Amino acid sequence: MSQRISGKNLKFLLGGLKINAQKWTLSITDGDAVTYTNGIPDGYVDGEVSAAGDLEVNTANFNLILAAAKVKGSFRGLGTFDAKGFGAVGRDVLNIDMFGVKLKISDLIDADSAGGSALIHKITFDITSPDFININGVPYLRPDEAVDILG
Repeated sequence: MSQRISGKNLKFLLGGLKINAQKWTLSITDGDAVTYTNGIPDGYVDGEVSAAGDLEVNTANFNLILAAAKVKGSFRGLGTFDAKGFGAVGRDVLNIDMFGVKLKISDLIDADSAGGSALIHKITFDITSPDFININGVPYLRPDEAVDILG
């Protein structure tokens, strides 16, 4: 048996910052739909796509993001930037490129007065660029889908 990739092996680059996230997620919503004639499937139509995720970070990593926000004048002033989630173990490799990432603070503090665990700060993000997402270098969207969109 060989070692497999796990969340422990994944790293997150947020713009130019290397963030060690306790947990991060990325979900894609794809609105493609089946078309029907007389109740029988006869093809499909393209639908809207969106992607969003969450970062859960400890205070040290949260402060790295806040330092970048301070340079821009505010958290909302961070604007959008590209990000990457990546990891490799043996033959298992995963590279997720995310374009036009826009951060929002979701849960500023998640604290338990009993102690026993570090503070966690939850930051949500949306993908805002027509370049969208690449998975191991493979774009999620077809090239023709974003051809006339100005990013």
